[in-house]
Amino acid sequence: MKIGLIGCGRMGGALIEGAIQAGVVSPSDVLLHSRSKESAESLAKKCGAKVAESNSQVAEECDFVLLGCKPYQIIDILTEISDVLPGNTALVSVAAGITLERMESACPEGTRVIRAMPNTPSLIGMGATGLTKGTHATNSDISAAKEMLESVGMVVETTESQLDAVTGLSGSGPAYVYTFIEELAAQAEKEGLSAEDSVRLATQTVLGAARMVEQSTMTPAELRNQVTSPGGTTVAGLEALTATGFETSIAAGVHAAAERSREIAAES
Repeated sequence: MKIGLIGCGRMGGALIEGAIQAGVVSPSDVLLHSRSKESAESLAKKCGAKVAESNSQVAEECDFVLLGCKPYQIIDILTEISDVLPGNTALVSVAAGITLERMESACPEGTRVIRAMPNTPSLIGMGATGLTKGTHATNSDISAAKEMLESVGMVVETTESQLDAVTGLSGSGPAYVYTFIEELAAQAEKEGLSAEDSVRLATQTVLGAARMVEQSTMTPAELRNQVTSPGGTTVAGLEALTATGFETSIAAGVHAAAERSREIAAES
């Protein structure tokens, strides 16, 4: 299988590097092109891939083409490469807000299109990605895309409408967690810890709790109840969080991000 990348930004580069490191594709079977020749050459040098002369060359020679460009560039690029589509090429877009219908309408009939919504922890191999296929994409296409994306984290297959929820949860979620760590550490510093120790402890606490959820057969609620003793410190902290709207704020954040994702899709 030959994989192409159009747009060599951080996310696209991370996905290609992950696929190579996981053995999904060999470096010699990767073809890159970007508006910035320097970024394409830099990524090619880093992972051993080749640089194409044009976007059309990538689409013509590759089985899978990852569209790692900005959302506003997607339709122009699809128009540019339409003369070599559908061919044997499947397209995988990671651009937020550009629907399958819009992409398919910019391509010749029969073009196989897939949408993916990865998040920034994919840059370190700890990503969470939502994946959905278009009208003409096959089960084999989705399996191949899933294999590639699993090289940088976990993948959940969804409907396209569910990608908005994925955006609100895992797409924007890292920023919520960064804010949580930031506030944990800030208050710990006020309670007497050093700034460095506060951040280290807050970070490890979140990592450890997440790993326990991942490895345990218990639900998050059951794990929480397990460490909450009547009259203890944890229950005091949880009651204060509830009283100040912690759960409501989280729900509002996820909903607002998901709703904005729907709005962007409608505007595009």
